[in-house]
Amino acid sequence: MANEKDDIYYMKIALQQAVIAEKNGEVPVGAAVLLSDGSLHTAHNAPISLNDASAHAEMRAIRAACSATDNYRLPGSTLYVTLEPCCMCAGAMVHARIARVVFGASDAKTGAVESLYQLLSDKRLNHQVQITSGVLGKNCGALLTDFFAKRRRKA
Repeated sequence: MANEKDDIYYMKIALQQAVIAEKNGEVPVGAAVLLSDGSLHTAHNAPISLNDASAHAEMRAIRAACSATDNYRLPGSTLYVTLEPCCMCAGAMVHARIARVVFGASDAKTGAVESLYQLLSDKRLNHQVQITSGVLGKNCGALLTDFFAKRRRKA
């Protein structure tokens, strides 16, 4: 069972990935999938640079973990992400059988975990994901707020 100290540790790793995304001109979102064997697979947002609408940090981290395990399912895994996942990413988590998601900042516009939709806890689906929200939420939110403020100033 994860504890708060572990959640903070892995969220800091996801935040490092978010900084890489920002340096690449992407929306600063980072993710890390911690597998049950202790291995970690990280990624950052890259839809612009990859010309791929599905290249969200979560999707890329899930792909890396699945590739490493040679399995499309990731039972017992935890996904750490700096921003509340969208519908696409939440759906991938259900299909991958991720056990737990830990996210930082909420997303009132596209959040599909707690804010706009609650896909991961929907009992109509064949898998539910345990949710921990708000881990380093202020840090994660500030990174996004600053990014979009800089963008608006440039425009």
